[in-house]
Amino acid sequence: MAGTEGEGAPYAFGTSVACMDGRIQEPIRIWMAERFGLTYVDVVTQPGMDGVLAGSTDLGDPELARRMTGISVRAHGSRTVVVSGHHDCAGNPVSRERHIEDIKRAVDAAKSWEGMDGIQVIGVWVNEDWQVEPVT
Repeated sequence: MAGTEGEGAPYAFGTSVACMDGRIQEPIRIWMAERFGLTYVDVVTQPGMDGVLAGSTDLGDPELARRMTGISVRAHGSRTVVVSGHHDCAGNPVSRERHIEDIKRAVDAAKSWEGMDGIQVIGVWVNEDWQVEPVT
């Protein structure tokens, strides 16, 4: 069931590359669906994902995140990847400012992955009110 984006498409996939924290999943899914007209959002999770991809924490596996994102892009036709960090993160317990730095570095890392040419990669912060704020 490969998805396609664009006008007239029956459904469209995006990809959330995020922390495993359940509090952020729904706000990100809703934001992505509304902002990009998506039907489905594939979710790639690890604890403190922004820190994992930025190289700030060793709790996760950046190579696994890359492979999982690649499946979403290739098999589901995802054209939008959102990398996030969030308030009160147990996996990457750093300040908001550090999270923003990590998110930006994580976005750069994701953009460099093979197969990401033409894929929109965006960084977001999920604040203390569980609202999504774009940072890149």
